[in-house]
Amino acid sequence: MHILGAAAGGGLPQWNCGCENCNLARAGEIPAQTQSSISVSGDGAAWAIVNASPDIRDQLRLASHLHPTDLRVSPIKSVLLTNGDIDHIAGLLTLREQQPFTLFATREIQNVIAANPVFDALAAGIVDRRAIALDQPFELVPGVMVTLYAVPGKVPLYLEGDVVDTQLQGEQTVGVHLESAAQSVHYIPGCAALSDDLRTRIDGSDLVLFDGTLWEDDEMVRAGLSQKTGARMGHMSMAGPRGSIAAFDRLRIGRKVFVHMNNTNPVLRPDAAERAKAEARGWTIGQDGMEIEL
Repeated sequence: MHILGAAAGGGLPQWNCGCENCNLARAGEIPAQTQSSISVSGDGAAWAIVNASPDIRDQLRLASHLHPTDLRVSPIKSVLLTNGDIDHIAGLLTLREQQPFTLFATREIQNVIAANPVFDALAAGIVDRRAIALDQPFELVPGVMVTLYAVPGKVPLYLEGDVVDTQLQGEQTVGVHLESAAQSVHYIPGCAALSDDLRTRIDGSDLVLFDGTLWEDDEMVRAGLSQKTGARMGHMSMAGPRGSIAAFDRLRIGRKVFVHMNNTNPVLRPDAAERAKAEARGWTIGQDGMEIEL
């Protein structure tokens, strides 16, 4: 498994942001990060991408294991979507080059894609779109079985109405359970709360890559960048008595990695006190290019 992108929507630096982290990243003083995505393989030959980031072209350029093996022969055999957020689907348009692969997503997310004619660039008959039911295992690529399951979240911003349910559980936001011969892994880049069902599901796992969008729920408000809290955006924060760090303390997880971090999150700075606190509690801060053996 490779982390292709460890940042949340907008990446680091975000194009229109002059916050401390973005300025440090532009100056080369902290690592830049692209938007949320991972690649997975069971045999090292056939690969799947989980979430098609808007940054996918650069991510693929930097990932030698995903380079073409011959003239128009790609090792990428499938793409899996965990929700319909722009930072997880916009990269599909980069993959429109008459290249066969299978697009896996829940029925509701497939309907979101189908409703937007721009995605017809993924030509029918070339890209096989498969709707996946929750809690039904399927083979993502040879040697990797996957089960999708509901996690608390919300619909994408562009589908929000007047009333927004930020604890919605269904097919709009899912976690991914990846099982190989050696390990049990969960990838959950978006999550609003660690429900009892979710605790039970991930307890005892070898590895969990979890939503690390914000350090504190109101950090974007305090920074003057937004009026929305993390909870309003459908994301569980790291810190505090109700944060993910505290919640995971009671679980038996082999390795814990934060992904999908917003450009404002102080853990993106290697020398930050917040990063040291997270690492002291057993967490790894995910980074672009990080390789994790399954």
